[in-house]
Order: sequence, then C-alpha cells, then structure tokens
Amino acid sequence: MEWENQTILVEFFLKGLSGYPRLELLFFVLIFLMYVVILLGNGTLILISILDPHLHTPMYFFLGNLSFLDICYTTTSIPSTLVNLLSERKTISLSGCAVQMFLGLAMGTTECVLLGMMAFDRYVAICKLLRYAIIMSKDAYVPMAVGSWFAGTVNSAVQTTFVVQLPFCRNNVINHFSCEILAVMKMACADISGNEFIMLVATILFTLMPLLLIIISYSLIISSILKIHSSKGRSKAFSTCSAHLTVVIIFYGTILSMYMKPKSKETFNSDDLDATNKIISMFYGVMTPMLNPLIYSLRNKDVKEAVKHLLNRRFFSK
Repeated sequence: MEWENQTILVEFFLKGLSGYPRLELLFFVLIFLMYVVILLGNGTLILISILDPHLHTPMYFFLGNLSFLDICYTTTSIPSTLVNLLSERKTISLSGCAVQMFLGLAMGTTECVLLGMMAFDRYVAICKLLRYAIIMSKDAYVPMAVGSWFAGTVNSAVQTTFVVQLPFCRNNVINHFSCEILAVMKMACADISGNEFIMLVATILFTLMPLLLIIISYSLIISSILKIHSSKGRSKAFSTCSAHLTVVIIFYGTILSMYMKPKSKETFNSDDLDATNKIISMFYGVMTPMLNPLIYSLRNKDVKEAVKHLLNRRFFSK
C-alpha cells in the first residue's frame, strides 16, 4: 500500500550504452551495416522463393516465411536502437513500449514455432520420402506456417496485455536498448507472480515444445541417415537438412547463452560487465537474421542457382 501515493509512470528511459559515447557511434555504424545486409539477404530469399518455380516447395515456403519474419523482427527493434544510440533523448512512452514488447515477442515466438515446423518438414523429406508429397501437401504446410504466426500473435497479445495493465511507479530506467518484456515487468509496483506464471507456461509451449520437436525430428533423421549404406547417399541426405540444423543451433544456442548463463555476483567493473551483456544481447537480435540467408545460400545448391538465374535475367533483360 506504500505505492498508492507514488506517481504513475507514463514513459521510460532506455539506458542503452549511455556513458559510452564512442561505443555508441561505433555500434551505430556496425548495426546499420548489418541491418542493410539483413534486408538485402532476406529480401533476396523471399524474392527467389516467389519468382523461381523450382523453389515452390514446402521447404522454401517455410524459408520465405522465416526470411520475412527476420525482416519484421529486426525492423521492430533495430531502427529504434539506432535512434537510441545517437539521440540524447532516450525516452519512450508506455504505449510505444507496449508496441515494442508486442512485436518483439510475437516475432520471437513465431520463429521458435516455425523452426519446429521446418524440422518436421525435414523429417518427412528424409524419413518418409515416398509419402512426402502427400504428407506435406499445400493443405498441410500453409496451415502450419499460418499456425506459427497465429501462435506468436496470441502469445504476445496475452503477455503484453497483462504487462501494460500493471502499475509502474518505481525507477523508470530500462537497462536496455528497447523494451524487453521481462525488464519492464520487473519495474512494476505490484505482484507479478501471475505474469511470471503466464510467461513460464508460454515458454514451455512456444519455446521448449518446438525445441523438443526439433530434437525428436533430428534424432529420427540421424538414425535414418546412419542406416544408408553409401557415403554419397548419407552426404546427400544430410545436405538437405544441414542448413536448417545450423540455423537452429545458432538460434537456440544464443538464447540459451543469454538467458541460462549464471549471473555474476562480482562488483568489480560491474558497469563494463553490464555494457558487455547488453552488447551481446543486441548482437543476438541481429546476428541470427543476418546469418540465416548466408547459411541457406552457401549450403544450398538450389538457392545459389536461383540467385544466379535471377541476376542473369535482370542484367540480360536490360
């Protein structure tokens, strides 16, 4: 009851890298260049998956969705981060913060579920090859992609709605570049145990369950590949899923490294440690979307041929 007479906050201060002006300029340039690569790389994958008839398959339909998702995900955070790095005024309204939380959480959840769907697609392609066209028909893979987006939207809408209804009347400094939902939630001057329970359930359903599906799918895939007698056959089978597996390892590996690492209890150079953690977190949101198109391009012959065909058609049509 001691909070009743306190002022209710209507805006937050995004701390970012305040106090490190040289780092702010350096990371502005780096993140801007990486964002350009994200737009070009993922935009190219979307374009070829639409224009090239050879890529009108479930795998590339999912890949097009993943590329579009990466563009949306980074666009919800990077432009505001770039502004934060150069601007002296680093405040954001409660409504603006809610929009950031909703879009960021929706995109993150959708990617987790979509990666699980892509793992199932690779399982069917390798372990159920003769029935692949039947199991992964358009009536199956389109609803799978739509379901991924629906799950992300619903999860984000529920969690964001509960968070914005909390009263905020404590310190208004968010020690981050953007409104991260857990950081905002902890600033509330009310009991957040209900919100934490909802977040726990959502994490199990939309992060750990897709991860379990991925683990099961690749366990069956590896088991099936090991039964192939010829080394050429094993290599060909593994090449069909190596790009997706690489993306999954990078995506979930960075999540685990960020959220499951032990918290340091040392106070020595705590400000420097804090800045380092924020930089790692920032690059986590940028590196994966930037690497995805590179991984699929370098490890996939069909994608490389489609890009060459698109470039040749563009240049020779002039």
